[in-house]
Amino acid sequence: MGFSEARFEETEGGEMKEKPYSNKMSLKYISMAKAEKLKSLILARIRVARLNLWVTRALSMLLLLGITMQLKSLGETVSSSRTPTSTFSYPLPPERVYENNGYLMVSSNGGLNQMRSGICDMVTVARFLNVTLIVPELDNTSFWNDDSQFADIFDVEYFIASLRDEVRILKELPPQQKGKVAESLFSMPPISWSNMTYYYNVILPRIQTTEVVHFQKTDARLANNGLPVEVQKLRCRVNYEALRFAPPIQALAEKIVRILRDKGPFLVLHLRYEMDMIAFSGCNEGCNEQEIDELTKMRYAYPWWKEKVIDSAQKRLAGLCPLTPEEIALTLQALGIDHNIQVYIAAGDIYGGERRLATLRAAYPNLVKKETLLPSSELDPFRNHSNQMAALDYYVAVQSETFVPTNGGNMAKVVEGHRRYLGFKKTILLNRKAVVDLVDLYKAGSISWDKFSSEMKKAHADRIGNPAERLVIPGKPKEEDYFYTNPEECLASFDEPQLSNDDHQ
Repeated sequence: MGFSEARFEETEGGEMKEKPYSNKMSLKYISMAKAEKLKSLILARIRVARLNLWVTRALSMLLLLGITMQLKSLGETVSSSRTPTSTFSYPLPPERVYENNGYLMVSSNGGLNQMRSGICDMVTVARFLNVTLIVPELDNTSFWNDDSQFADIFDVEYFIASLRDEVRILKELPPQQKGKVAESLFSMPPISWSNMTYYYNVILPRIQTTEVVHFQKTDARLANNGLPVEVQKLRCRVNYEALRFAPPIQALAEKIVRILRDKGPFLVLHLRYEMDMIAFSGCNEGCNEQEIDELTKMRYAYPWWKEKVIDSAQKRLAGLCPLTPEEIALTLQALGIDHNIQVYIAAGDIYGGERRLATLRAAYPNLVKKETLLPSSELDPFRNHSNQMAALDYYVAVQSETFVPTNGGNMAKVVEGHRRYLGFKKTILLNRKAVVDLVDLYKAGSISWDKFSSEMKKAHADRIGNPAERLVIPGKPKEEDYFYTNPEECLASFDEPQLSNDDHQ
């Protein structure tokens, strides 16, 4: 008989009714029911606990995934070791957020100002390709043999932070990408004088394919003209605002300017008459036979100096030689430059030393250099680093009342443009052919001093850094005006308020 059948009994009326349990059976049943209920409760709680655990694990995984994604984007910031915002005395621009197309590494080439311009171009390229730029390497293999790196010359923290609203810049590749390039790195020199179409159509697909691309050269890799205004304006912003000098250089350069200004106005003469420049140019006006032989040997010693046989006299008459100290002395006097003004020579060692400077010093007795204004101990940290020494001269040249370059090199061009940006500060752009012709006529006794002075002033009346249109020669970028000499897209017009000298650098 089953348990269900024992639960009922037949009544006298033939009806079936539930048979009462005995006390033992009732207690047993109750105990079993409670046990069953407890078991069910325990199992339910176990299932809930397991469900909660699974949910917690799922949420944790999602949280970790989110953190990982955040760290991937922010890890670059961490790896770049940026200076915290609190270390800056000014508000930082908001960081631009964009989908990163890859990483651009660059090796700058040339001297300080050639590298400076190239860095501006590379920042601009990185920004408009939406890639991350790695702080550029500087050239340690050029003629000057300077082992300085970016942070030795420029304020790297300010460089990164001040451009964060345009482009992400890191001090080094993130670990994952660093591991990749250790195995294989795609390196190339971008084509010179290129427009943005080249970078969009050729370089960007390459970066998207390999993730990291390395440019071996940076000089003149962007065109002077034919670029969108926003591209040109960013080149200016990088050059004149983001590229501050490293604090030690900045502080010492400011000290030089203070020393000079305490004594009155000063003129900076970029006298490119160092041995390497004279040997490279093949110009030997005023040199003795021994010096000419020494310069010729030096020119042949460097295979990358392609021009070897040079007619110095013919080149000089064509206006293609650096002006000599003697020629400069006569020119400054003819232009009416006050002989009491301080003349700061922004250059290395002048070839021929005091013998070649004697005429210039006689005309301008307040002839100074950083080496004569500062104690040797203050220059010692920079002395064996030509680019750092050049940075000191660059700052002083930008700040001077008048700037006179004697040769059209990179420093002359970039300083000229910087001074235009600061409100068209006076820059006397010497017409070397006119200078040589007039000097020769005067020295030969063919014209009087008054005539010499009058003609010299006339030749330079419109060559003082005034507003002008940049010369454009389609298909001949080397012959047209350099963008950084006259960045007119970034310059204020006559009727607009000008920047003060202290607003930049």
